[in-house]
Amino acid sequence: MKNRGIILFLILAFAASCGQSQNQTGNQAASLTSKKLSKDVNLKRAYFASGCFWCVEAIYESVKGVEESISGYAGGHSKNPTYEASNTGRTGHAEAVEIFYNPSVVSFATLVDVYFGSQNITQVNGQGPDRGSQYRSIIFYQNEEEKQIIESKIKLLNEQLAPEKVAAEVMAFEQFWVGEDYHQNYERLHPNQGYIRAVSIPRLNRFKAKFPDLIKDGH
Repeated sequence: MKNRGIILFLILAFAASCGQSQNQTGNQAASLTSKKLSKDVNLKRAYFASGCFWCVEAIYESVKGVEESISGYAGGHSKNPTYEASNTGRTGHAEAVEIFYNPSVVSFATLVDVYFGSQNITQVNGQGPDRGSQYRSIIFYQNEEEKQIIESKIKLLNEQLAPEKVAAEVMAFEQFWVGEDYHQNYERLHPNQGYIRAVSIPRLNRFKAKFPDLIKDGH
């Protein structure tokens, strides 16, 4: 069961756990999708963590130029993490997403703006009701150019937020572990699930209202 962090969300969390138990069949389909897209020379990849991956996946999939968003785990020290193991907080991993995007349509810098513009950037170890290191915010860079983009944006945000600061960790990307298939496209496939209705959809709608020019047609 997801650690919702506050009593108000216990019932919603129970609903979430019931939904998750429907089909825990591994991550074969999601892994195949990731491998297939990795071969597309027109696409680049980016990696982000900011709370529940159901929410983050749905946000990025609404953005023009994003071909696919895959839920999984990153930033930890264990190999082949599972949802159950990462949810203990002992693997070091955070729920994260792998983004496949077309750089001719959307830049990495814009994806970073989406990242910071779709979360509570000062919340430590969680987002909203989801609390714990597995829900912490991490923004990953794969080269020096990406690192400089991230750091420059954080510097500006910190100046605006002072005395508060951006809570997200900035981390060199090492490896992304694709999550179980039953987590993929969860918001789209389960729009009436309790947590999705109470947390994911409102978060997505706040993002859409903030960045209307970035949203794909039909989203």
